Amino acid sequence: MTRQPVAPDDPRMLDYSGPQITALLGELHRRGMPYGLLWGSASPGESTLDGRILVDFGNAPVSTMLNLLHLLRDLDRNEAWAP
Repeated sequence: MTRQPVAPDDPRMLDYSGPQITALLGELHRRGMPYGLLWGSASPGESTLDGRILVDFGNAPVSTMLNLLHLLRDLDRNEAWAP
């Protein structure tokens, strides 16, 4: 299965809450650990941009975290991401 990356201005990014992002960060930590991706201090940010919560690993939008998580999930399934 291939998928297109999630854009930072995707309206669905407005629907994520702090607890949901915390859960996704936990999954990102678990899936990323075997690949050396470690963000021990990553957390839902205190700031928002146009109603979107920023993730505190360099003040990235939630879409960046989701795209990385999708890549890691695809690696587990041995599936490619659409270029």
